[in-house]
Amino acid sequence: MVTIRNEIAADVAARELILDRAFGKGRRRKTSERLREGRLPAEGLAFTAVDGKGRVIGTVRLWNVIAGSAGPALLLGPIAVDGRHQNKGIGRSLMAHAINTARVLGHEAVLLVGDAPYYSRFGFDAAHTRSLHLPGPVERERFLGLELEQGALDGAEGLVSAAGALADDTRAVVAA
Repeated sequence: MVTIRNEIAADVAARELILDRAFGKGRRRKTSERLREGRLPAEGLAFTAVDGKGRVIGTVRLWNVIAGSAGPALLLGPIAVDGRHQNKGIGRSLMAHAINTARVLGHEAVLLVGDAPYYSRFGFDAAHTRSLHLPGPVERERFLGLELEQGALDGAEGLVSAAGALADDTRAVVAA
């Protein structure tokens, strides 16, 4: 049995271990990290998947950004599932939970950098980010957008920049 809940402070060490295993120690050098560093996740949008014994087995967080001329949006990521629990639908459940919660909270668009064939099943499409750019290198076909509100990314162009609450250390701070 897997439960998805809001992230709590006790999840931090396990979350970081899962992310290091999934993305390697170099994960903090990725372009998306430039939009996360020094920031808190978007309020109410940091989630943990736990197994029946309460062990952290997955994580997803969303971050406030400004999507160029489109204005406020969210950046999803990173998302990861412990290797021993992959291919059980946990990542799909985390994605669905994150997207649905973002929609309920009134957010209009979500951006991410990831595998287009995987994320297209959730409605993400590179067409939404065609004229947006990130503050560093990225493979264009991996820069994807999802409109939670139809037309939210219509005509969006320009630089995606960080927004949201500042934190002293985002590795140690979790969403309230």
